[in-house]
Amino acid sequence: MQIMTTASDTSPRVPSRNLPLPSRRGLNRAMNALAVGRSALVVLALLVGAGAGPGAVVFRWLIKTFTQLFSGHADYSAAGHTANPHVPGLGMWFVLFTPVLAGLIYGPLVYKFAPEARGHGVPEVMYAVARKGGRIAPQVAVVKSLASALCIGSGGSVGREGPIVQIGSALGSTFGRVVGAGEDRMRLLVACGAAGGIAATFNAPLAGVFFAMELILTSFAAEGFGMIVLSSVVASVIGRAAFGNEPFLVLPAFHTSSPGQLPLFAVLGVVAGAAGVAFSKILYLIEDACDWAWRWPEWARPAVGGLLLGGLLLLLPEMYGVGYPVLGDAVAGKYAIGFLLVLLVGKIAATSLTIGIGGSGGVFAPSLFMGAMLGSAFGQIAHHVFGASAGGIGSYALIGMGAVFAGAARAPITAVVIMFELTGEYSIIVSLMAAIVLATLTSRLLTGDTIYTLKLRRRGIDLSAPAPASPFTGITVGAVMEPVPAPLPANISLSQAADSLAVSRHGALPVTDTDGSFLGVASARAVAEVLAEGGREGEPVREVLTVPKPVHADSELATALEALVTADPSGLPVVDEAGTGLSGWITHQAVLAAAHSRPVQTV
Repeated sequence: MQIMTTASDTSPRVPSRNLPLPSRRGLNRAMNALAVGRSALVVLALLVGAGAGPGAVVFRWLIKTFTQLFSGHADYSAAGHTANPHVPGLGMWFVLFTPVLAGLIYGPLVYKFAPEARGHGVPEVMYAVARKGGRIAPQVAVVKSLASALCIGSGGSVGREGPIVQIGSALGSTFGRVVGAGEDRMRLLVACGAAGGIAATFNAPLAGVFFAMELILTSFAAEGFGMIVLSSVVASVIGRAAFGNEPFLVLPAFHTSSPGQLPLFAVLGVVAGAAGVAFSKILYLIEDACDWAWRWPEWARPAVGGLLLGGLLLLLPEMYGVGYPVLGDAVAGKYAIGFLLVLLVGKIAATSLTIGIGGSGGVFAPSLFMGAMLGSAFGQIAHHVFGASAGGIGSYALIGMGAVFAGAARAPITAVVIMFELTGEYSIIVSLMAAIVLATLTSRLLTGDTIYTLKLRRRGIDLSAPAPASPFTGITVGAVMEPVPAPLPANISLSQAADSLAVSRHGALPVTDTDGSFLGVASARAVAEVLAEGGREGEPVREVLTVPKPVHADSELATALEALVTADPSGLPVVDEAGTGLSGWITHQAVLAAAHSRPVQTV
């Protein structure tokens, strides 16, 4: 069978005998149609969901495994100051060293292979969608999984949402890159991956959909909604098969029955919105302090900073990892007001320190934790002041969870949906919506940024501003392409082709059939590789062709750049609309000349 390669394929060319050239051309056109067709997009959305689901399963297993390894418990946040049974001689002091040991592993891993895996992950995905056409390096999924699982398992006080969003998004981007999807399709596949990851890891398919659309795509287009729902459903089915049909956090049943409670929930919404803003500000203040204090190699920062985190865990072990058991106890009303406030401040400090020292993890779960502490304390105060008419304390804790997240991330739809999915209790929906909307408005009044966009703005990136103008805007491929080099006949021998390629300034030449139709490109490298094997000089050149992604003369130069970047240094042929004739040749030098002769325009 004849093996065809794209321009980005660097594997050895394997000659074949059986596939006729017309079928090859038809296959190439079919693959390009697959990359952009709507029916193909449905298949890709399903595949992304099918990849994000197992990714979430593996990620949660890694967290569980590393938590058991480093602490000796399934969740050390609920274990108090007990010793690690693996090292009983250290007593409770083992928590001083677990972040250091994990930092020695994931610090160099992130530094060497995927620096974007550091931190909470969602801003990097937002930036990739808004400014990079959805392109995310495929190694991010693997590095983020290991780094975040090591960080959380060793005591890092961060959550699972940021990592799983980045992991799923990297999978979606990789799928899009493999099939040659355009930027719009690539962005959508990234959002599908994010939704699938959230849906599977939290058993919250609706929250996954709205998280992806509200925060990643920032769009609610009908086609995008449908594709993201498909991915979320598939991933959720896989997640439920692995984890069961239970929400990620099991809470007691709650309801709000008295209309008189609504003003109290409204006040809680305002307070929680301010708390969400305070969390985002403190997070980056501590990160700035860590940046200012650190003077050594970045790969060592998580390990050295882990001593500080370990000291905090020694004082307050409830901060170890995500802390869902502690959150559940707070919602159930098991803590006094003073201790709730200590836990609230402690979580802000622990999460900020974990991110500041170079840890990897999300801020969604910490914001829920803070909301539960704040809401439970508020509910107890309301109960002392107004008595039984104030209602159950747990209702305040639950609504506080959604309101603090809304204040920090300014994603009210996602906050409402995920809280509703957690409880399944419709009676709280009015109070929940009121508190979350007021938290969002309070956040907007206090700051122009969210906890996600502030990270990007500190780097000089404003996602709300128009994208910087490309120097290639308005330039077509036809305006910069060069004349077509003299093509090689398909039946010319490899030895004869080598003579022509040796004097060609491009290092590659187009190959045409007897009727003049374009078949592919023969490169000097491919011919040399085959000739080096010996005894094959008389074989026709058609056996070593590559078929690059089609570039047309009327295409925007900016859209042709991705195909050119992945091509051989010799450039790409420009084909006519039928895809069988040659119009010209585009090279890297021609693109650079176009950029040099036309200054970048600012908007």
